[in-house]
Amino acid sequence: MSRQAKAPASDAALPSLDQFAAGKLTQLEAQHLRRTLIDSAREGGIYIVRNGRRLISFSCNDYLNLTQHPRIKAAAIEAIRLHGVGAGASRLVTGNHPLFAELEVRLARLKDTEACCVFGSGYLANSGIIPALTGHEDLVLIDELAHACIWAGAQLAKGTVIAFRHNDTSDAERLLRLHRARHPHVLIATDGVFSMDGDLAPLHELAALARRHDAWLLSDDAHGIGVIGGGRGSNFANGRKADVPLQMGTLSKAIGGYGGYLCASAPVIDLVRNRARTLIYSTGLPPATVAAAIAAIDLIEREPDYAALPLRKAKAFTRQVGLPEAQSPIVPVLIGESEAALAASRLLQEEGFLAVAIRPPTVPEGTARLRLTFSAAHPDEEIARLAGIVRTRILKS
Repeated sequence: MSRQAKAPASDAALPSLDQFAAGKLTQLEAQHLRRTLIDSAREGGIYIVRNGRRLISFSCNDYLNLTQHPRIKAAAIEAIRLHGVGAGASRLVTGNHPLFAELEVRLARLKDTEACCVFGSGYLANSGIIPALTGHEDLVLIDELAHACIWAGAQLAKGTVIAFRHNDTSDAERLLRLHRARHPHVLIATDGVFSMDGDLAPLHELAALARRHDAWLLSDDAHGIGVIGGGRGSNFANGRKADVPLQMGTLSKAIGGYGGYLCASAPVIDLVRNRARTLIYSTGLPPATVAAAIAAIDLIEREPDYAALPLRKAKAFTRQVGLPEAQSPIVPVLIGESEAALAASRLLQEEGFLAVAIRPPTVPEGTARLRLTFSAAHPDEEIARLAGIVRTRILKS
């Protein structure tokens, strides 16, 4: 007897969990907000193969193309030979292999702080740091466009969480005057470089505000380290260090690998190592990943002109399109509605470019966009070609 294919179950016959999931997916589809995973093979730093096509990617955070750099790969391979593939346990148990100490010293020196603690990822860092330093009686003020992991960390701290208007220090001060006296501790949290808009936070002004109100300033430099301020990050933009006591960031963008970190004073780092649940209860980063980060920092410190290329190329693009001058390697091309942003992405794909459409809830309603990222290896002629298409066929109206 031949087997017959099972007929698809009707919605009514599905288990309640599957009904719930199917219903939510239908809603997302109707709003042009459903996401799918697409196999993406990266080649040569700037190229990506999707659905059989080789595209030039302007959607990757590998700003210095270090994921493919021979010296970075060689450092990772040597670490595997010496230390094995994985850390084997939490850093506080047996997973604190010798490479961690070297990386933390190097990051603290780069960021001009006393000490550093490395986490498994940027999301794990902020999800652990904020609850380690604040509690249910405290206040966390967050820039309204700050990254989701900052909001996640603030929610885990279970204190009062209030947003201030994007990059608006006057609004942050207004909120501090209203609420500061009711809380023993206040943390002000912001991105250093905003991941969807590419603009820089006013860190000097926020630092002065924090001092006036005895608040602690945390800056997430995920998209600044390696490419802003001579490679030292957004805290060092324009050659002047901002007084930010909590310098957090990631090792997965310009650094080229994976992980997160906090650079701060020695007592703060010691406390975080004792209280951050996302450090205590997570397996340590693999040795190869840590070794790769050390090698990346070596390269950034030795070659500041190379580290400056992504921002230079982003500025060239904004000049050619007529957009406000880029402040970082991230340039948003605002479209508006999700369907239109998807159509613009498809148009660029037809021309050989990968420029992924970013839609709500990642960005606010009505601000769907192409989020373009520029790397050191992007050819100037391809940047000019992309600029021409964006100017004449996407922003022509």
